Amino acid sequence: MNAKLEAKLKTLPRSPGVYFHKSKTGEIIYVGKAAILKNRVRQYFQSQRDMDIKTRALVAEIDDTDWIETESEIDALFLESEMVKRYMPRFNILLRDDKSQTFVRIDMKSDWPYVCFTRNPADDGADYFGPYYNGFAIKKALRYLRRIFPYYTKPPKPGARPELDAHIGLSPRPGTTSAEYKSNLRQLIRYLEGGRKKITQEIERDMKRAAHLHDFEEAAILRNRLNDLRELQRRIMFGDSEFMNISKDRALSDLTDLLQLLRPPVRIEGYDISHMSGTNVVASMVVFTNGVSDRANYRKFKTRIEHNNDTYNIHETLFRRLSDKNLTAWGKPDLIVIDGGKPQLDAAIKAAEDQSVHFPIISIAKREEEILVHRSRSNINVEKLEQLRLQPTDEIVVTLEGDFYIVNLHPGQLNASSHSRNLRGAPQHNRYSDIVKLFQRVRDESHRFAISYHAALAKQKQTASSLEDIPGVGPATRRKLIRAFGSLRGVKLADEPQLAAVVGEKTAAIIHQYL
Repeated sequence: MNAKLEAKLKTLPRSPGVYFHKSKTGEIIYVGKAAILKNRVRQYFQSQRDMDIKTRALVAEIDDTDWIETESEIDALFLESEMVKRYMPRFNILLRDDKSQTFVRIDMKSDWPYVCFTRNPADDGADYFGPYYNGFAIKKALRYLRRIFPYYTKPPKPGARPELDAHIGLSPRPGTTSAEYKSNLRQLIRYLEGGRKKITQEIERDMKRAAHLHDFEEAAILRNRLNDLRELQRRIMFGDSEFMNISKDRALSDLTDLLQLLRPPVRIEGYDISHMSGTNVVASMVVFTNGVSDRANYRKFKTRIEHNNDTYNIHETLFRRLSDKNLTAWGKPDLIVIDGGKPQLDAAIKAAEDQSVHFPIISIAKREEEILVHRSRSNINVEKLEQLRLQPTDEIVVTLEGDFYIVNLHPGQLNASSHSRNLRGAPQHNRYSDIVKLFQRVRDESHRFAISYHAALAKQKQTASSLEDIPGVGPATRRKLIRAFGSLRGVKLADEPQLAAVVGEKTAAIIHQYL
């Protein structure tokens, strides 16, 4: 351990947070979380007798360590997972794939919503919170929260006797209405989104009001809920909307300098298009707040005209996104990143110009993973890029093709896949590697989100189109059939009497004959 690192370790705080071990080149080689940063980080530099081979190899490469403090252990869990996804450190193994991610699912459109966990969020209208990469910690946190905000873990059976959970306060009390239950669940959702302080104030206000009205039973329930909330703060605080300190994010500070932005891009939006030969054309908008994916603000679009024309699709998507209504409702982006080449970037810029708004807009070319910046219309000061074009280095190469600057932040690194250059596994590390990994994270998320929406629409259309071909079967009848039998396969397997019980004998005969 060098003298500089030894002195730095003496300043470690006794709070939860995330730490970053770095090599001599500045590459982040390991990201970890800690309930107490001072204790956890110093363990690496104590006796190596009980360390495994991997940890000894890691310690041998550590030249510097940075850390970010968080308010709670659960915030540290979320931030650690996000940073591993972005930086893909060589010594982080378990969190680098998507198999470990867990989402919390709540379907508020149901009469009696329930809370459950899933690894594969679907486009079913439910609310999803996550992803979280430590399933044990998330489930533990929800168990604590269930004492405060009682909820169902499976759909309740109408008319059934109350289960044990209802008697011990984990499920809604007998006699609770659907509206009261949903109001309680909305408080739980607000808690998941980081509204802890306001909820505490509201419960305290309602408790005093109930006591003033001499409703002492209700006041006691609210008092217990308030005590449980305060106890929860001493155990684990839950919320994924409280992001890292932007001043500690090297990628954002380097990006601000490279593109000469007026301020660090607090809100980065990434866009991608997905379709199959011009059918089920969809677009995704992913949001990164302070460098961290902000899933609650993701949006998806279905284009009004379906055809195989990505420049039109990008233009329509950005034109709709940058309308006055959506800028007011969703907020304004500090940087827009398009997944595509020159035509897609030009279409996005034109959409912004058509809406008379001016935001920095760049794109990432798929094949080479190079950044494209328009010389005059990207709303970016290109003085730094022009300087780097005239004075290229081993760390960055900038060329000018027509009106577009082509920025290569990874000269000499080779592609690792047929779809595009995936540079995460490359051994080289330069001062722009963190920007590359941030953009790759944005691109991967926008691509994943667009693909999932496209797949959901394609599946729906495949089922609907087969029934649409049957004469005399309209939208209402199709809905009845799918609701009754679950899928097109279920309809095909049903006999004529079963179909008749749903749609009547005459229509059932037509359907049965056709299928």
